[in-house]
Amino acid sequence: MNRIPVEIRLVQTNEELKQAFAVREAVYIVEQNIDREDEFDEFEPVCRHFVALQDGEAVGAARWRFTNEGIKLERFAVLADFRKRGIASQLVDEVIRDIKRHPKFNHQTLYLNAQWDVQPLYAQFGFKPVGDIFLECDIKHQRMEMSVPIV
Repeated sequence: MNRIPVEIRLVQTNEELKQAFAVREAVYIVEQNIDREDEFDEFEPVCRHFVALQDGEAVGAARWRFTNEGIKLERFAVLADFRKRGIASQLVDEVIRDIKRHPKFNHQTLYLNAQWDVQPLYAQFGFKPVGDIFLECDIKHQRMEMSVPIV
């Protein structure tokens, strides 16, 4: 893997949010043919969004939010030309660090619905498969969870 360093920012401005949304649109709507209504949902305003920048260009995105089941990590996306370079790992790492620093974090379960083929990425961080494989937007997914101690 040819790892490239990226700057990962917690989205603070409308411009940064537009950059994160553009990455998600390219990956999920254009590349994976997911409906816009399924990709951009009612939870956008309550999520903490991240954008990964490489030389000022938005190349990755992610978000997380509190739910009744714990903390859900979602919408990890890296543009096709930038995959296999460690950007997704850097995003996961930064999102987990942000969760641990959040004042409302209190040892909740972290969980996500991983697309089937990227489960190994999340397993590297300690996420374990839970339950059966299911289809979401016609793509195979696996729920994965982990418990994170307060640090």
